[in-house]
Amino acid sequence: MTALTVSIWAAFTWLLGDVPQSADPDSAGKAGEFTFVRAKYESVGGDGEAYYYFEGRLWDRWETDFPEADGHFLTRIAELTTLQVNPRPLALSLSDARLLQYPFLYMSDPGWQSLTEPEVVGLRTYLQRGGFLWVDDFWGDGEWENFELNMKRVFPDLEWRPIPATHPILNMVFPLEQCPQIPAKIFWDMGWTQTYDDPNVHRRPTGGIAGVDHVNFMGLWDDDTGRLMAVATHNTDIGDGWERETEDAEYFRVFSTKSYALGINIVTYAMTH
Repeated sequence: MTALTVSIWAAFTWLLGDVPQSADPDSAGKAGEFTFVRAKYESVGGDGEAYYYFEGRLWDRWETDFPEADGHFLTRIAELTTLQVNPRPLALSLSDARLLQYPFLYMSDPGWQSLTEPEVVGLRTYLQRGGFLWVDDFWGDGEWENFELNMKRVFPDLEWRPIPATHPILNMVFPLEQCPQIPAKIFWDMGWTQTYDDPNVHRRPTGGIAGVDHVNFMGLWDDDTGRLMAVATHNTDIGDGWERETEDAEYFRVFSTKSYALGINIVTYAMTH
């Protein structure tokens, strides 16, 4: 175990028994509180594409890991930082005018995303007015290409670029050498020994193992101001590290601690820049 893993594990070990409050989509929190907002968006396709059946119910792509992941993460932010936190995560459509009330937005699993024109306009307006977007949990070449096509509609002239290991976003609270790769816990439970997902469960063309075995930590900068306004954690499932933290102590130690470390770094960066 590395020294970094030991230090993060020590910071989290005593937290294992806590249970966060559930999501309340009508709760806006108190003035001055940080609210974790998840983006609701449209997707295309049928079963296994725009939606999927898992753990006894159907899930739209936007709600992957919701609300447990979001609630667990808010609990850890409150315990490990000085941010005042609204414990109830929100989910808002990209076209919802209320989105402009919140400086931070999390988007998950956009591999089959197909933005409507109001969603395109809403996201562009949000980012131009100072909002910060984090996109997580999408894998392989096909899902990246789909996401990039949607973002080209939002900002036709901007290109996603790798975030260097020297960027301060990786060291805001916890020192990280790179964005960690977190596999969905379902593969861990199946005895999957790699840290990447099985490419066969993601949108084709995946690029095979070579398309998923490395993390792409990408950024989108405002050309006029130089502000980093969006980050993408591609080929990693940070949200599952939050959602599944209480289900297996070893998964928590190996993966959840790193998921929280990166998440807290990103939120801290977003709220101070």
